[in-house]
Amino acid sequence: MTTLAPTLSNRYFPTISARVRDIFLIVAGSLLVAALAQIEIPLPFTPVPITGQTFGVLLIGAALGSKRGAAALILYLIEGGVGLPFFAGGARGLGILTGATAGYLAGFVVAAYVVGLLAERGLERSVRTSIIPFVVGTVIIYLFGVAWLGISLKSFEQAIQLGLFPFLIGDAVKLILASLALPAAWKGAQG
Repeated sequence: MTTLAPTLSNRYFPTISARVRDIFLIVAGSLLVAALAQIEIPLPFTPVPITGQTFGVLLIGAALGSKRGAAALILYLIEGGVGLPFFAGGARGLGILTGATAGYLAGFVVAAYVVGLLAERGLERSVRTSIIPFVVGTVIIYLFGVAWLGISLKSFEQAIQLGLFPFLIGDAVKLILASLALPAAWKGAQG
């Protein structure tokens, strides 16, 4: 099975080579996550802000598939790492890739890949099953993020308090929105 973005790009741009379409999708995916990263609500008690990034990661993984989705997130990390203001709130540079939120950023790549794998099996096409890839992706982001934050803070208990609990409600909303958006997009693409 294929995912939404390659299906649409093949349908609307059949004369463009698959490689060029893939490059376009990967770059577009990285730019979408960068744009959503600018939606930031800093929390004074934690180094981890609320952002739109996780929503972007879930969408990119599901829409682009495993390899393209992971490539888009790797490109996003490279873009921010080399100095483009693409990380949360316009942050940039290699320091972000080793700072307190580095685990979340690494988790983005793995989550996009796994969400993409599940989407390639068609789980994001139905409202009944679409929540599965997004829950799995969110859990992966938390595992990487909280683990690295725990190392950074030298306390896993504190990392859970600062890097997990404050985000559960917002991330639940994001994954519900993603689980409604993808089936609707597929329905629109088929109709």
